[in-house]
Amino acid sequence: MSLRRGLGIAGLAALGALIALAGLVAWLNLRDEAPMVAAGAPAPASAELVARGLALTRAGDCVGCHTARGGAAYAGGRAIETPFGNVYSSNLTPDATTGLGGWSADEFWRALHHGRSKSGRLLYPAFPYPNYTRVARADADAMFAYLQSLPAVAQANKEHTLGFPFGTQAALAVWRALYFRPAVHVDDPARSAEWNRGAYLVEGLGHCNACHSARNALGATRGTLDLQGGLIPVQNWYAPSLASPREASVAGWPKGEVIQLLKTGISPRGFVMGPMSEVVANGTQYLSDADLSAMAAYLQALPAPDEPDPAPVAAQTPSARGASLYKDHCVDCHGERGEGVPGAYPALAGSRAVTMRSTANLVHVVLEGGFPPSTAGNPRPFGMPPFAPALQDAEVAELLSFVRASWGNRAAPVSALDVARARAGKG
Repeated sequence: MSLRRGLGIAGLAALGALIALAGLVAWLNLRDEAPMVAAGAPAPASAELVARGLALTRAGDCVGCHTARGGAAYAGGRAIETPFGNVYSSNLTPDATTGLGGWSADEFWRALHHGRSKSGRLLYPAFPYPNYTRVARADADAMFAYLQSLPAVAQANKEHTLGFPFGTQAALAVWRALYFRPAVHVDDPARSAEWNRGAYLVEGLGHCNACHSARNALGATRGTLDLQGGLIPVQNWYAPSLASPREASVAGWPKGEVIQLLKTGISPRGFVMGPMSEVVANGTQYLSDADLSAMAAYLQALPAPDEPDPAPVAAQTPSARGASLYKDHCVDCHGERGEGVPGAYPALAGSRAVTMRSTANLVHVVLEGGFPPSTAGNPRPFGMPPFAPALQDAEVAELLSFVRASWGNRAAPVSALDVARARAGKG
């Protein structure tokens, strides 16, 4: 066999393999999809359906992503930052040209369940359809009815700014073939109705694992059941594990305190800050007590991970410089013994948020300040000012190392490099 003929056969084989792979990717993206049928004019939605849709969109915090700063609610245009570039949220108002005015309930359902736009184009998973695929059709219809009841806002959608090849439909099809398959929520018959409702909300509309899970190099999580914690891309806040008793498990809390935290942003055992503040402000504060109780039941039942005991941390002698910085900047609110003020300033002594392995959130709060969300149950939250203009990296490190080694706390010190990386937006 001549070399030229051998190369030709090899080339044909490679081409055949490529065609077969493309066919497999296409099939994986079309499986479980029913063909779209042209819909007639929708029937007028009842007030009850619209009200239920409002509650469901709040459960999904749709307004948070689909409202640009200073813009009209649900009109889109907010940049969702990813490691691959920015994805801009779409206009969900019923404007006929730029929003959902020309959509049918079937097309809206397909967007949630299959991650496809009205035209059939694949949507980017910055829109969390890997979670929303579990939303029941009746709930999707209620959400659509609510969105169709909003005032129409004419605001064209912005083009995404994703680097090559991530902005291509081909790359997205490969990602979906690897990491996405349409699903439905199925109740666990061994669990209570309340637990199952909580699972539906946490795994689906609440899309909690979109933050509380680590992501791989291609931005995929290990699935909607993974709530083991992870660093939020680009923002670099750490969303703690909701299962680990060393991080943010609420298994040992009184159930009422879990509900209180989700409803008001504060509780005797913890305060909400950072990205979670927006979730509570836009979403969970508006949920019914029954739904909050269901979410609490689900979260409290999460099995603790089988994690090795942490390496022992040698007792640190709090530095005099750290103590002085604490006295100058912190003691008035957090107290001489880190006891805090109930309902106003969180305690630092014995706080898992302080002693957690990841120090990202501590550094963020000291540099940037932080406020719990303003809620009906806590309309004027006490907050913390930013200290980035006043403290150098080494000073922030000394201060936080002091806090992590005082009043019974026993955690590793914070380095000036950790602070410098956070200040530069790299950690």
